[in-house]
Amino acid sequence: MAVPKLSDEEITAMSDDERRELIRRLRLPPERVLPRPEVVRVHRRVRLALMVGGCLALIPWIVYLGFSLPAEYHARNWSLAWIGFDIALVLMMAATAYLGWKHRVVLLLPAFGTGLLLLVDAWFDIVTAEAGDVWVSAGTAVIGEIPLALLQITGAVMLLRFLILAHPLNDPGVTPFRTRLPF
Repeated sequence: MAVPKLSDEEITAMSDDERRELIRRLRLPPERVLPRPEVVRVHRRVRLALMVGGCLALIPWIVYLGFSLPAEYHARNWSLAWIGFDIALVLMMAATAYLGWKHRVVLLLPAFGTGLLLLVDAWFDIVTAEAGDVWVSAGTAVIGEIPLALLQITGAVMLLRFLILAHPLNDPGVTPFRTRLPF
């Protein structure tokens, strides 16, 4: 079947709306790129139920911990906990660096995760520090961990925003953070 072809000049002359319509018509059918609708519905319901249930369960747990935990506690495997956490942080930083070096879009996942781990690291460094070490932990957090965390998180969010805006079917009337999932 012979299909008439558009010239570069015809494509250049198209409006944004005409281009989006052409792309919409040329894209693969949803059944070839998206999971089956029933699978998406089940996964979405399970995830939403777990997140809402987790939020509701954690509120009384936090209150209970606030009243029941001792002010001081000797922890087993303290060095193992910190070394394990720092290994996870190094792996996330390495993944971020490698994916950034390779110009991979999936970079936004470890970048955001690295930022969150850095914030957690700063928090626990400060709140678990001995009285004489609090200022060192706070200084490290303010000078290093928090700025690096913000750099990683904002970079990941900017990349996500770019991907949404660069998508050929993006509706310019909808802010990237209100863009709906395709299913």
